[in-house]
Amino acid sequence: METKHASKVERHAKHLLSAWTNREGVQPLSALDPEFSIDEAYDVQLYTIQGYLDNGQKITGKKIGLTSKAMQDMLGVGEPDYGHLTDDMEVENGGEIPFQRVLQPKVEGELAFILKNDLAGPNVTPLDVLLATDVIVPAIEIVDSRIKDWKITLADTVADNASSGLYVLGGNPKKITDIDIKQIGMALYKNGELQNTGVGAAALGDPVKCVAWLANKLAKYNIALKAGEVVLSGALSAAVVAKPGDHFRVKFAELGEVSVSFTE
Repeated sequence: METKHASKVERHAKHLLSAWTNREGVQPLSALDPEFSIDEAYDVQLYTIQGYLDNGQKITGKKIGLTSKAMQDMLGVGEPDYGHLTDDMEVENGGEIPFQRVLQPKVEGELAFILKNDLAGPNVTPLDVLLATDVIVPAIEIVDSRIKDWKITLADTVADNASSGLYVLGGNPKKITDIDIKQIGMALYKNGELQNTGVGAAALGDPVKCVAWLANKLAKYNIALKAGEVVLSGALSAAVVAKPGDHFRVKFAELGEVSVSFTE
């Protein structure tokens, strides 16, 4: 990385991390740096993740964002984005999240792929994904943003680790060959009230295609998906805002449910 570019990447990463120090969202990077590119944004993401690793966290997988056409249209893009998951981001099923662990959380229901083989692009196909997948489990992703009021462009969310926060995995794994992943129905409840529903096909028409896209995109950065890693394959419906005291439960046909609560 060139010195000038490296210092810019470091400066942008520290700007995002300052949101935690001040417990308040920060200005968008795209507003501070109008020339900020998607490639630079991924460099900021990788710089931040390296900092997590240096502090003892471990990579547990990846998350795919912007898998719905509505979200892509909103940000004016034609493909998803991705972020890294670490062990520090995982919350146990049925667990509680102290609200000081998050800033502006929203909850999504997703399908999580657990890999049994490595997947390294380019040229990964949906069939390769099927062969490399051990099981599918129900999941909740808590997306979060270090950017004030979620005023993000694509570059902002990519730099911010694809607006990653925390994630929860359910405990009812199924072989991918035993289910019709495109037709799996999902219902998301907040404090016992139904918020929205979705189906597997909401993620790029097929969550398997999302994972293939991810493996191929990662090849650009010399990153492979590893056996044992989790891949959150994309939201199946709109994200729901979470506040202290809220309880969320997501039910999946054939896969059971997964839940999490937020405390003060």
